[in-house]
Amino acid sequence: MRVVLDTNVLVSGLLSPYGASSEMVRIIVSGGIELLYDARILSEYEDVLRRPKFDFDKTLTNNLLDYLEHVGIPVAAVPLEKHLRDRDDEPFLEVAISGKAECLITGNLAHYPTKTYLKTLILNPRQFLNRYF
Repeated sequence: MRVVLDTNVLVSGLLSPYGASSEMVRIIVSGGIELLYDARILSEYEDVLRRPKFDFDKTLTNNLLDYLEHVGIPVAAVPLEKHLRDRDDEPFLEVAISGKAECLITGNLAHYPTKTYLKTLILNPRQFLNRYF
């Protein structure tokens, strides 16, 4: 199964070892699902994970980012025909659609126009886990 993981889910999963977001991170790291990404998504992951307010260990952050890039699937995304309210969310939906992901997993469902966009389900981590695991 192919998914795109919004940065907010990755950060939430790393901040708390319990809950649906941390379970998503564990599933991806264990190879239970395939992570799709492009350079913009990796760049955002890196930028957010390195923010001083999170105080994540630099070595562990680098290792995680390298691992996600190594095991994930790079996608050449096609731009959306219509912009989202928050243009920063567009890379995630573009990669999901272009990479034919089953799901875009986000903690911010309100940032996306519908629960399904061009055959890509947009779910929060709990909804995803309840549906597929």
